[in-house]
Parts: sequence; structure tokens; C-alpha cells
Amino acid sequence: MSTSATNTTENTVATVVENAQLAEVALAKLLERIAPIFSAEEIALVEKAYDVAHKAHATQTRSSGEPYITHPISVAHIVLDMQLDYQSVMAALLHDVLEDTKTSREDLVEAFGDEVASIVDGLSKLNYLEFKSKEEAQAESFRKMLLAMVSDIRVILIKLADRLHNMRTIGVLSRERQKRIGRETLDVYAPIAGRLGMFKIKNELEDIGFECCYPARSRVLGGKVSQSHRNRNHVVAKIEEHILANLRAKGINASVTGREKHLFGLYRKMQRKQLSFQEVFDMFALRVVVDDIDECYRVLGIVHQLYTPIFSRFKDYIAKPKENGYQSLHTVLKHTDGIPVEVQIRTHEMDEFAESGIAAHWAYKEGKENVGHEQKAQFWLNTLIDMQSNTADTLEFVESVKGELLPSEIYVFTPKGKIIELPANATPVDFAYAVHSQIGNTCVSAKVDRNPMSLSMVLESGQTVAIQTSPDANPSPMWLNFVVTSKARTAIRHYLRQMDKSKAEEFGERLVKRALGRYDETPQSITDKAMQSLLAEFGFKSQEELYVDVGLGNHLPSQIAERLVAKKHGDENTEFPQLPVRETAPLTIEGREGSVLSLSKCCCPIPGDQVQGLITAGKGIAVHRAGCRNVSRYRRRPKEWVAVEWGVELADSFEAEIIVHLVNQPGALARVTSTMSLMDINIENMDFNNRGEGNIQIRFVLAVEDRKHLARIIRRLRNLTVVRGVNRRR
Repeated sequence: MSTSATNTTENTVATVVENAQLAEVALAKLLERIAPIFSAEEIALVEKAYDVAHKAHATQTRSSGEPYITHPISVAHIVLDMQLDYQSVMAALLHDVLEDTKTSREDLVEAFGDEVASIVDGLSKLNYLEFKSKEEAQAESFRKMLLAMVSDIRVILIKLADRLHNMRTIGVLSRERQKRIGRETLDVYAPIAGRLGMFKIKNELEDIGFECCYPARSRVLGGKVSQSHRNRNHVVAKIEEHILANLRAKGINASVTGREKHLFGLYRKMQRKQLSFQEVFDMFALRVVVDDIDECYRVLGIVHQLYTPIFSRFKDYIAKPKENGYQSLHTVLKHTDGIPVEVQIRTHEMDEFAESGIAAHWAYKEGKENVGHEQKAQFWLNTLIDMQSNTADTLEFVESVKGELLPSEIYVFTPKGKIIELPANATPVDFAYAVHSQIGNTCVSAKVDRNPMSLSMVLESGQTVAIQTSPDANPSPMWLNFVVTSKARTAIRHYLRQMDKSKAEEFGERLVKRALGRYDETPQSITDKAMQSLLAEFGFKSQEELYVDVGLGNHLPSQIAERLVAKKHGDENTEFPQLPVRETAPLTIEGREGSVLSLSKCCCPIPGDQVQGLITAGKGIAVHRAGCRNVSRYRRRPKEWVAVEWGVELADSFEAEIIVHLVNQPGALARVTSTMSLMDINIENMDFNNRGEGNIQIRFVLAVEDRKHLARIIRRLRNLTVVRGVNRRR
């Protein structure tokens, strides 16, 4: 054997020995931690789980070169930090065996029982299924994990531990993978940790994710925080000592500790509120922990006597806890040096929850009732089931969950005084669905503090909201433009899908009837044999399914009619002469949008415009203005055009686009927008098309009633001295 081969063999043996030693040391530390808290029988099961995991991962290493088993052991340590049970530690050790090894679920059931196997299965990805895209596969894995979490919260707690350790060791991966995983962590896993009140884990996930996605920003901001800390550390320490001395003098037993705002939280606050680094009030904070709630408010009074409070920054999360269960008093004080310092005041129980969240409180044992934080978490978990049953596909479900992870920030009241928690920017429609789905589906108007209010207006904390309903009312597709809660959005989409199917069937039947008129035929004149033959040819289970497909534009009515006539006459190769179309009533446009009859975005038709309908595959009928360039483009395809007309009574508003040419001078845009405001015009979108030395072109998307309404707006704008011209987009 050559010297180089000998050295290679020796190195390999040394690596194997070193890896085995690493695994043994890691196991020893784990057993040392669990010895005081688990029974001998439970410890034996944990050791058995380790043995299975160690053998399953025996030939695997991590990207860092370490033996793979060190990762499950590290996850188990994080699970122990959460104070979870022995089964959670077992599942943490086994969490990758189904995904990355030949171990099966049946093997786990046989060795450890169904409970541990179910947790591990909930943590495993769906690699054995085929999906249309990588995004769909990831979404389906996420969906599976969330639904497993509903039946056992430990699934998501262990998943968070897994993600935390992966983020702690992410430095060995490529920049591209770091950025992708960091983005996923910021979008999904950190918000879940926050929703469950696990702020310590949330903050660490966010800071590492921030560094992965924005390394330069993280480095610069971190440097500023370090410099600021050195400059202000002595001041904060003096405030801490001063407060503690005064509390002791008043006979209050309290602990006072300082902290810095975590980096990503600081960055997000600067972005959200457009603040400079120096304008962030709560960069430094003191945490005061006392024995009971009464002492919290006593401490608040004392610190307000010692330092000048900034009352606009005071928040009472004890009287009104956050949706994730977080409770504390927050106040910002100004020191004599002008340095603002936030003080958080809470009880020991509140402080424990602020650190560990639901993990510190969740009950596993039978007979123990969920209280407080557990009830809040369970309520959120139950909403996942509602979203699961009402969403059309996996990607929509995941997007809904992401929206649901945003924290609620406003509190409004029902007429009977019940508090309803809603996200920022929530509307009366969100409120209606939060009260009950049926109220949301039938709401027609709202009163806020006894005054009529638009369903699209944003609610504010402290308002009292009353919803008026009508048994004949239905959700409007327009609501999807302004609702912010997943419950409202999911319920609206679910209702519209059900309605769209019946509308598509009605449209499809009318279109086929119209096409059959070319052959002097009707649906009634087509033999049952011919219809059944056609259904079999196209793979439809029923005539209704055929009409839905035609109504949605997936098959041309002319194609269906031609095949039906050929099958009726028994010669499918014969071409039958088409007769002049027997004009039937045009299809009626009854609103702003829908899946079977929608208004085209390329020309934005509004009531009063001459319009035509174009059959579009998968989208039903798209309505275009007669002068639209797409009408000319498809003019030679008459089989795809249908007659449409505006309904008589249209209570909806419609999008219209105009280009306004302004004089480039201060206040010009304000003159235009204030004029629109006086006319009660809603600006749905606005952007600058072009900016020259003396001229600015701005595109406005306005909500208008009809063509006459738009004409009045254009005339009023043209009369302004700062406006050089107004044109409707063609």
C-alpha cells in the first residue's frame, strides 16, 4: 500500500473515531440534563430513541463535516430548554429518521408507540409525493406540519427547535441557500414563534435570518448598536440602580434588568415608522419583574414620579393582552440627559411566558384544562382547520396562514361591549367575519360609534362597531381588495367559488345554446345518445360539468356545438353548414368582477362604454371596451366573441385609469388629490409615469360609477390651473 493511501486510511479512521467521540460526549451531556427530571423508565426510552437515531444516521454527516447525530441531539437540548416532556425529547432525536433514512413510520410505532411516531411523522416532509413545482411541495409540507400541530402542539415546538439549530449552524452553507432559508425563517417560522409567545426563540430566529438576508445592513446596524451601547451603558446602569433603590424603599420586592432591542426588531421598526437610528425610543429597555399585578401598577406610578414619561408611548398589555397572550406594562421615560429608555413591568408568570410562550404552559396530561394562554393558542390552531377546509389549494392555504401570523394590534367593541381583537388596517367586514361567518356573508353596512361608515374604511382601537345584515345579501368580490384577516378572505373566496360554479353552468348553457343556433339546433333537439357520447369523449361526468367547463372558457361553445351536431347525425366527419346566429339576449354585466364574466384590466371598461365579451380559456368571458387593441387583435376569431351588455342597476364601483399631465411645481399634486377628495372620489392606485423639467405625468386608478361620472371628474380636473391635460387610458 502506498504512503498516500495509508495516510488517507489513517485520516478516515481518525475521523470516524473523532466523530464517535463527539456523539458520545453529546449523548453524555443530554443524559446528564434529563437525569434529574425524568424517571428511570423515561430515560431508558430516550436512550432507546438515541440508539435508533444513531444507527439510522450512522453514515451521514452535516455540511460542516460533523456526524449527523449531533444535530438531533442539539435539537433535543433546545426542546429541554422549552421544558417539554420526555416524548418530545424522543421525537427531537428521531425527527429526521423518516425523511432522511430507511426507517418507516411502522418501525417507530412498533418501537415507541403511535404518539411519538405521529409527532415525528408530522415533522417529516412529503418527499414521496409528486408536485407541480418546488414551491407547491414546500407549501404542502408546511401545510402537513401545521395540521399535525393542531392535534399536538409539540409538532411545531420541535420544528422551531429544529429550525433554530439549523439557523445557528447555517454559516457553512452557500450564500444562496443562506438567503433562501433566512427568508423562509423570517416569513414563516419566526412569526409562528411570535404567535405562540415564544419571543426568545423568535428574536434569535429573526436576528440570524436578518443576517442571512441582509448581511450588510445587519453588520452596519449592529455596529451602530454596539457604539450606542458603549456611549449609553453607564446612563442605563444608573437608571437601573435608581429605580431598584426606590422600589426597595417602598417595600416592593423586584428585580430590574437591562436589555437591548434585538437587531431585526430595531431594523423593522425603523422601516415601518420611517425612523432614523437616533429616533428609536426603545432601543434600550429595563425589565422590572414583581410578584403580582397590583405591584405592576404601583411600580408604574413610581417610575413616572422619578422620570418624565412619554405618554404617547405608554401601552397596557396587562388590561388588554396581545393575541399571543403576552402581558406587560410598557412605558418610555426620558432621563435628564435626554436618553429615552423603555421600562417593561410584569409579574414572574408574565415574564416566564414572555420568554418561553406556550411551551412553558401547554398541558399534555389528561384532565388538565387549558386556561388563558393555552385557550388563545388553541383558538388560533382551530382557525387553521377552518382555513384548510375553505381554501382551494395548498399555496392559498399557506398564504392565508402567513397573513394570520401577523399580530393583532387593535381592539374594537360589539354593541354589547364584547372586545374583538383584529389586525391593524382591519375593516368592518373583517369585524363582521370575526363575530360570525354568517354575519360576514350577509353584512350590507356598518355603523361605527353610531355613525354610518363604509365597509372598506379602516377601524381604530376603542371604536364600537355595529353590522347591519340582510338575508338577501351576499359577499362581494370587491371585499377581497380591502379585507386583511385570513378568516374573512377565506370565507369570501369559498362563497364566491360556490357561486361561480352555478354562474359558470348558467353561462355555459347559454353559450352552447347560442352556438347550436348556427346549426338550427337547440340543447333539447340533441339526442341523449349524442350528448352521452360527447361527455365520454371529453371526459365529463355530467351535462352540468360540461356547461361549467364551457362557462369558464376551457372549451369553445362552437367546438362543443359542432361535435354534438355531428354525433346526432351519426357522421362525425361531415361538416354541417352554419346558419346565421339566432340572436339571444346578451350576457348581462352585473358587477365589477367575477370568475365567469370579468372586466379586462387592459382597457378597464365601465358602465356606459360599448363592450364586447371574449371567451378566454380558464377565465370565462373577459369584457373589453369596443376600442380596445385586443378587440382588433382577435377580430378574425368570431367564434370566441359573445354579446354582453351592462345591467340596469349597478350598485358597484368600477376601476377607471386616467393620465393627468401636471405642471411641475410644489403643491400641484395636492391640488389634484384634494379636488378628487371634495368630489368623494376614491383613489385606488397612483404612480408617476414620467417626470420632465416642466411636466409630470401621473397615472390614477379611480373608483367610479360609470362613464358620466368619469366625465365629470375629468372636466373638473381640466379646470385646475396646475393641470395641462387629462386623458383616459385606452
